[in-house]
Amino acid sequence: MIRPARESDVPAILSLIRELAEYEKLTHACVASTEHFIQHLFGPNPAAEAMVAEVDGRTIGYAIWFRTFSTFLGRPGIYLEDVYVQPAHRGKGIGKAFLKHLARLAVERNYGRIEWSVLTWNEPSIGFYKSLGAQPLDEWKMMRLTGEELKAFASD
Repeated sequence: MIRPARESDVPAILSLIRELAEYEKLTHACVASTEHFIQHLFGPNPAAEAMVAEVDGRTIGYAIWFRTFSTFLGRPGIYLEDVYVQPAHRGKGIGKAFLKHLARLAVERNYGRIEWSVLTWNEPSIGFYKSLGAQPLDEWKMMRLTGEELKAFASD
């Protein structure tokens, strides 16, 4: 069952995020805390939205997204930050159900698109996304300022 996340889901979501970080070989970058998620998903000014997948009362997957804006379309969109389903539950339509929910939400809200990133080596996910009709944007390169570089640039 897929449902909107509740504040009480935060510990399970954080545990799944750590699983995803391990899979992506990014555990060193995973510094989020329960407090961060409570504040930014359920606080007075939420920065993102989330949903979870449950099987037999256990949280086995999650998706987190936030609103973007396209100047070319002149409309908002959805950026899917994470979608994760535990390996034992993959191939059962849960990932597709997450993305289908987001597609319906985008259409319902009159948004212009859904976007996300995938690591170039993650062939199983790339194949899955292509099977849904998603198109890779090979001509675009994501850029990021974070950590000490962000602080240094901000202080100049």
